[in-house]
Amino acid sequence: MARRLDDSSRQQATEERIDDELSRLITQLTNEITWQLSERGLTRADLATRLGVSPGRVSQILSGGENLTLRTLASLAAALDSRFELELTPQALSADNGNAGRVEVGVAGRKYRPSRRARLESASGASPRR
Repeated sequence: MARRLDDSSRQQATEERIDDELSRLITQLTNEITWQLSERGLTRADLATRLGVSPGRVSQILSGGENLTLRTLASLAAALDSRFELELTPQALSADNGNAGRVEVGVAGRKYRPSRRARLESASGASPRR
């Protein structure tokens, strides 16, 4: 009986870590897209036109309330003439939450730190100024 409780506790802890990581990824992605739009002087309506979707769909994507597919991410990168770069690091190495050396940027009244790990860069390889 005790073993089942240990397994259950371990499973619950794993699910909590997954939920925390998902939340972090969603925040990182939506902040990066919002920042890129601002840097390019684009609106959500402009992005919708480039994606071939409604402005409401862009709002759904940027609200962070859904699990985006890789195809949607690729579409976002193409619409912004950019690409994503991802890095998977061991938990011990990311203890500082990847915030070392980042500059805080404000967009639309919100402050956040643009990601270094999942960064959207211009297709030419040159990063926009940060």
